Amino acid sequence: MALNSGFAAPTAGWRTVSTRTPARLAAFGLLATTLIGAAPVGRLDIVVGNLRSAKGLVRVCLTADPDNFPACVDDARAVTRNVPARETTIDIGGLPHGEYAFAVIHDENSNSRLDTFAGIPREGFGFSRNPASTFGPPRFAAARFALDSDAEKQQVRMRYIF
Repeated sequence: MALNSGFAAPTAGWRTVSTRTPARLAAFGLLATTLIGAAPVGRLDIVVGNLRSAKGLVRVCLTADPDNFPACVDDARAVTRNVPARETTIDIGGLPHGEYAFAVIHDENSNSRLDTFAGIPREGFGFSRNPASTFGPPRFAAARFALDSDAEKQQVRMRYIF
């Protein structure tokens, strides 16, 4: 007695593929290796202090590339966030463990850039680890911090020259 499942048997031209083909086994092995050996990730909480107003946006640029600090212009892996200036905590999750630095600007007029006069910032700025800055932004090494746990908290103090 034949069991009728309601599906027709494969006809000529159909190819039956085993679920244990080498390609499937290789894909499964790659997936298992990726999941087992996945790089640990963490969360960065940036607390912005000393904002002079709640106008505009707070813009953050986080990078692990010293050559793209502080602007993150050519860094495809940079993380940027824009939040209303009334929010003083910025959370960035899913970051692989490593060394990072970030720059923060208070874009009070929301024009997507740091306004300057004769090269001097007219809006607020700050950097991870709050390094001293005299002429120009600090180097990556001065702002660098390690994200090597589940969560890291950085407090940045905004500075205004004008």
